[in-house]
Amino acid sequence: MEEEKREPEIIENINDKADEIIELKKELEEKEDRLKRLMAEFDNFKKRSSKERELLYNSLLSDIIKTLLPVLDNLEKAACSSSTDENYKQGVELVLKQFKDVLTANGVSEIETVGTTFDPELHEAVSSVTDDKLGEKEIKEEFRKGYKIGNKVIRHSMVVVAN
Repeated sequence: MEEEKREPEIIENINDKADEIIELKKELEEKEDRLKRLMAEFDNFKKRSSKERELLYNSLLSDIIKTLLPVLDNLEKAACSSSTDENYKQGVELVLKQFKDVLTANGVSEIETVGTTFDPELHEAVSSVTDDKLGEKEIKEEFRKGYKIGNKVIRHSMVVVAN
């Protein structure tokens, strides 16, 4: 008899516990969902920050290299000039090679010019000539070398375009 009296109480207690379990499950699911969203937001933040850092680094690098390009131009002129002192000429050529190696190691490359088709994204036309031996918009001569880092142009090549 006493068991019959306690049975509704036990059933009610079980129902209360079941309701509590359902509530706790919902709460756990909400917290898991919030955690997943936070993790996704943090991952997006890391990717965005990484891209911003890379863009800033490349921008700073291109600014620094842009200021050094006149020095490179002068070294190339010095290497091309005639000199009676072979050791001096060799020293200038070695410094020029070292300078170019440093630029290459930092992702800087020369823009191709002579023999290629004129591209306003890469080249700056300073003159135009007519030459039957060359194709239309073909670059005949280069006045100043151009450089780029990856796909970003640091300095356009100054060129003479044919036809």
